[in-house]
Amino acid sequence: MASKRCYYEVLGVERNAQEDEIKKSYRRLAMQFHPDRNPGNREAEEKFKEAAEAYEVLSDAEKREIYNRYGHEGLSGAGYRGFSGFEDIFSSFGDIFGDVFGFNTGRSRSRTAARAGADLRYDLRISFMDAALGTSTEIRLEKYTLCTSCRGSGCAPGTSPQVCGRCNGRGQVTQSSGFFNISTTCPQCRGQGGVIMTPCEECSGVGKVRIAKTVQLKIPAGVETGSRLRLRAEGEEGDYGGPNGDLYVFIEVESHETFERNGDDVYCRIPITFVQAALGGSVEAPTLTGTEKLKIPRGTPTGKVFRLKGKGIAHLRGYGRGDQIIETVVTVPSNLTRRQEELLREFDRLSSSAAAG
Repeated sequence: MASKRCYYEVLGVERNAQEDEIKKSYRRLAMQFHPDRNPGNREAEEKFKEAAEAYEVLSDAEKREIYNRYGHEGLSGAGYRGFSGFEDIFSSFGDIFGDVFGFNTGRSRSRTAARAGADLRYDLRISFMDAALGTSTEIRLEKYTLCTSCRGSGCAPGTSPQVCGRCNGRGQVTQSSGFFNISTTCPQCRGQGGVIMTPCEECSGVGKVRIAKTVQLKIPAGVETGSRLRLRAEGEEGDYGGPNGDLYVFIEVESHETFERNGDDVYCRIPITFVQAALGGSVEAPTLTGTEKLKIPRGTPTGKVFRLKGKGIAHLRGYGRGDQIIETVVTVPSNLTRRQEELLREFDRLSSSAAAG
């Protein structure tokens, strides 16, 4: 408790602030740090919870009086434990979120608090050439979507939830703790305010069904293993009008028998004959888009490197392409004819004479 900030400081109000001022400040913070507006931001989540806890205390006359006199320890001694999670917050302050985000709160506040759908992940393995040049493909995945039979209500067609007898439709129950009352999420309806008596047969009362969907995916040139493609709104469907989640496709690129990648440059090795290495000539070198005639100068050794500008992989973020790097490997014949052997021995004799001469 000692590490908690002062509730007045959290909301940015004076200790003598009126109820309207406290509510206005909380609305502003709730809009700024709402999890739907800051997906994946843990700091925003903590500030959202912190502001909700501060408002829960300062908007309640009894809790505020205890806090003003005894601080956080006084609330703890009186049994106040704050919120267990977002569900409690939405259940308690659904009217405020309705005002801020435009939701139709109705009788059951938490049921209509819009929540973004979950993000999905798909792992895709592609060929080296598809990664280098780009391609289009289809991926098939399963996800939950709104049940068309009950339109997400969870009730069988023609029926509706009955008012919860435990909380009388409020979604909360009040318990006495010490010398003040604490409202918590109703355990019977789980904060929904209503109980489904006749569940939809299609979704078993869940409001969503699992479907298979085919998604068109364009893979840009230049992706590599570990690249992540984001398809907006292709994730799980949101709840109560909330936005869909996103689909993240993680790329794994297969190796290639000829090419290797280093950044946006492409490396390969090509064999040249002893004669080509000694006398020079030209060879057909493989590239990503076909073959390229490469001139071999006289006296080219194994390991000689040639660079073909702009023949590599396209820059994923920006313009231009990397280079093609070609390394020569001089091949040594292993099966010589008698005549070839005679000529090589003659070559060796002439070379030795020239060196001695």
